[in-house]
Amino acid sequence: MIPLADTAIKTEPRAATAWRSAGPARRSTRTLRVRVSGALVALTVLAALLVPPLVQLDQQAVDLAAKLLPPSWEHPFGTDDVGRDLLLRCVYGLRVSLLVGVAAALAATVVGTAVGAAAGALGGWFDRGIMRLVDTFSSVPHLLLGIFIVAMFRPGVWPVVVSVALTHWLSTARIVRAEVLSLRSRPYIDAAVSGGASRWRVAVRHLLPGVLPQAALAAVLMVPHAMWHESALSFLGLGLPTHTASLGTLIQSARGSLLAGQWWPTLFPGLFIIVPTLAIAGLAGAWRERINPRRRSELML
Repeated sequence: MIPLADTAIKTEPRAATAWRSAGPARRSTRTLRVRVSGALVALTVLAALLVPPLVQLDQQAVDLAAKLLPPSWEHPFGTDDVGRDLLLRCVYGLRVSLLVGVAAALAATVVGTAVGAAAGALGGWFDRGIMRLVDTFSSVPHLLLGIFIVAMFRPGVWPVVVSVALTHWLSTARIVRAEVLSLRSRPYIDAAVSGGASRWRVAVRHLLPGVLPQAALAAVLMVPHAMWHESALSFLGLGLPTHTASLGTLIQSARGSLLAGQWWPTLFPGLFIIVPTLAIAGLAGAWRERINPRRRSELML
């Protein structure tokens, strides 16, 4: 019979080896996820930038003899209800939706960073007033507030950008304010204040550089969120004009085809929304793990 002590000695290294092997496997999975997400994001950007100039075809050309054709070699995504090639229309729609998403995310990040940094740096009644304002606007659903803003303008790209930006700066302001309050308690901030530095100098030289990584991450994650809101507004007929190819207008115009059994005019524009969203979220999650490794399981959306 093997003594109990010898059994423990023999089984302990095996358990420790299994425990240590979980780390490399997790890192390998995370690396694969980042590579796949990066490849999908690069493919999305290249398709939006290069396909329209290189493909000398009119994406608005109507061919009633070829309407609602299923996917084939000639039309990989099929055709819509007036015979237009869906692959080309989806690429043009992705181009417009990316423009709206990036422009709205940048505008919302600038506004949210400025408001959040000012609230956290100044504190007092200004901080309390700004946060009450943020809470008030956050209590209204983003889509409902976006519909109200878009309804005041004629349909177009820039009213949608303004609508999405004005409804999405709130989360960035909260994130930046929390980061500023965390930085204010650091010893080097106290040293700068004790050395006679003004609030403006402390905010510009020390606080703002410290919150830029979080603000940039919020901007990246806001791009797919803005794309979803643009698609929702266009689907409701309040965003872009119906003749403009965006992912929302493509899905909106394909509702009748879906009820008739033609699934491809709805499926492929939907995939052009879902795939970039998941890819950007995967890259942003890896970025968050790098800048804040203690909170790996969280993802700001």
